[in-house]
Amino acid sequence: MLSDTLTQGLERYRIGPKLRRLRLKKSMGLKQLAEQTGLSPALLSKIERGQMFPTLPTLLRIALAFGVGLEFFFDAGDKGPLLHVVRKQDRVRLPEKTGTEAPAYYFESLDFPLTNRKTETYLAEFPVTGEASRPHHHPGIELVYVIKGQIRIDFDDASIALGEGDAAGFDGTAEHSYCREGRGPATALVAIS
Repeated sequence: MLSDTLTQGLERYRIGPKLRRLRLKKSMGLKQLAEQTGLSPALLSKIERGQMFPTLPTLLRIALAFGVGLEFFFDAGDKGPLLHVVRKQDRVRLPEKTGTEAPAYYFESLDFPLTNRKTETYLAEFPVTGEASRPHHHPGIELVYVIKGQIRIDFDDASIALGEGDAAGFDGTAEHSYCREGRGPATALVAIS
């Protein structure tokens, strides 16, 4: 079952009504569309009525039947709300690197429902048992603000120690990594533009 935040995020794309408009524009019944896509008429009806959200492979089958790309279904236009609330219980916590027993940090996206965003914002938690993150780089500018504890940023050839309340901004295209320092865990806000 989807959380309220995910349901609201998907509802704003109005996939069901878009599917119905496409089908009616082609003067096609649910049974005809089912024959073309290999999906059941009942499933297609539930999608159209907003009772369920299709998986990407299912949506791709539908898109191919109408000769449109997946982006057709995900264009929310300018009518979407400008405000999105991400509740703590709805965030997904992911390790910095899968397959390791002691990831350098865990992160949670704080702004995932926003479309066309200029920044990506994360809450990063650095556990006591965490190892240093692997060096990485990405396009854009990065800002790290330490909420609790201490972390070290290895940037290019420099190491910068940051404590509670400290912030560092840098060019994300330069190789960098993070590591918790001190005795306790650390928490930071990370924003990438």
